[in-house]
Amino acid sequence: MLNLAVILRESAACRPEAPALLHDGGTMTYAELDARSDAVAAALLTRGVGPGDPVALQAPNIPEFPVAYYGILKTGAVVVPLNVLLRAPEVAHQLRDSGTRTLITWAGAADEAAKGAAKADVTEVFVIHAAADSPGRPFTDLTTPVTEPVPLADRSPTDIAAIVYTSGTTGVPKGAELTHFQMYMNADIPGRLFEIKAEDVVLTVLPLFHVYGMSSAMNLGIRFGCALSLVPRFTPEKVLAAIERDRATIFDGVPTMFGALLAYTDEHSYDTSSLRVCVSGGDAIPAHVFDAFEQQFQVPILEGYGMTETASTITFNPGPDDRRPYSVGRPVWGVEVQVWDDEGRRMPPGRNHIGEFVTRGYQTMRGYHGHPRATAEAFEGGWFHTGDLGYADADGFLFIVDRKKELIIRGGYNVYPREVEEVLYRHPGVREAAVVGVPDERLGEEVKAIIVARPGHALTVEEIVDYCRERVAAYKYPRLVEFRDALPLTGTGKVLKKDLV
Repeated sequence: MLNLAVILRESAACRPEAPALLHDGGTMTYAELDARSDAVAAALLTRGVGPGDPVALQAPNIPEFPVAYYGILKTGAVVVPLNVLLRAPEVAHQLRDSGTRTLITWAGAADEAAKGAAKADVTEVFVIHAAADSPGRPFTDLTTPVTEPVPLADRSPTDIAAIVYTSGTTGVPKGAELTHFQMYMNADIPGRLFEIKAEDVVLTVLPLFHVYGMSSAMNLGIRFGCALSLVPRFTPEKVLAAIERDRATIFDGVPTMFGALLAYTDEHSYDTSSLRVCVSGGDAIPAHVFDAFEQQFQVPILEGYGMTETASTITFNPGPDDRRPYSVGRPVWGVEVQVWDDEGRRMPPGRNHIGEFVTRGYQTMRGYHGHPRATAEAFEGGWFHTGDLGYADADGFLFIVDRKKELIIRGGYNVYPREVEEVLYRHPGVREAAVVGVPDERLGEEVKAIIVARPGHALTVEEIVDYCRERVAAYKYPRLVEFRDALPLTGTGKVLKKDLV
């Protein structure tokens, strides 16, 4: 038997009065979190929810998310986390695709969620922080306290704990089936790598409905009995204030967050001396952001790499004393990674041997829910194909170059957008940059840069083109430049390049 909710039950038994959740409204102890999730579990069981039943959960980083999350798991049901930004058709697709019959949503997303639920014929809708005119029923209907702990449903390690939908940056989202064992290991192994302790406070701003925040912040913190400092929505001010208020020791983020925090502290001061380690994932962090952040905040960044389909972690830098800056680290315990060419042949180490990362091990999903053909394609050759391009060095550290689907082929030459973006980020007037390929009749594709300028900088197309032309080969520099006020981002802060093409 292995039910992922055991991580909460064990931490509550060991540290009942220790803080589990820190938030704007106060503190919730481990005993309280365990008891409140028991109440949700008991209420769901009385409504016929049981082992294997999918239950959708849509909320920002508020205490009700972990309360409902672990309550669902305790029944043996499957958590289906939904992004709070989804529109009704997207909600309907994910509810139908997962087979969900019960939805727990949040007042801020309830109108669209209810419309999507109606399209998917889902009638059991509960709303966190419901107002008088909110659709569905109030979440409080599921929170009546119980007198006895709810026994954890007997689940096999290979049973599904969650169906997590891909971000949809390159197509229609598909649901990755993640097992109890995978998710337990993805909480346990990474935490051991940077020696997390029960006394740590994990700044939790990564969305808990995304696998990175769910596995690498929430589950990891609960597994080791830490306090989670919940921030519902990323803004530099909110994050820095929470670090100062809660004396956070660990910050997990994506590269855009590190860049925004760095820019904000140019003019604002907060006490961040409690931080002892930062973790970057979700995308490769630009080298200049990496260096500047470490210098400004005097804290090491450990970069890792993972995907929704791998329950989060594939590789990680082992620790401040054994890391390789600008690398995403080495495969974590029990995980294999190889670099393959287009013919499925393993490539030797070296930065001149760029290929696709393929992986296998306990961390890879069971498959895409209801999509056997897509699953078979993803596991062609017995390894999961990540779609990411990179190389390994002689010591086994991996370096990401780009997404395979984002590779630009200009006149027969391969252009890796991230390489050009790294150059653009070194320009003092560039705050954010994204490079994409656009159709071109003569060359097949042309290189285009989309730029967000720093305040006070009036950039021109000619300036950007000339800057890049001096620093990269002639076939790589962008001939097309567009300026925008902001780049489109996913809920986790990754640039939506498909919206830029």
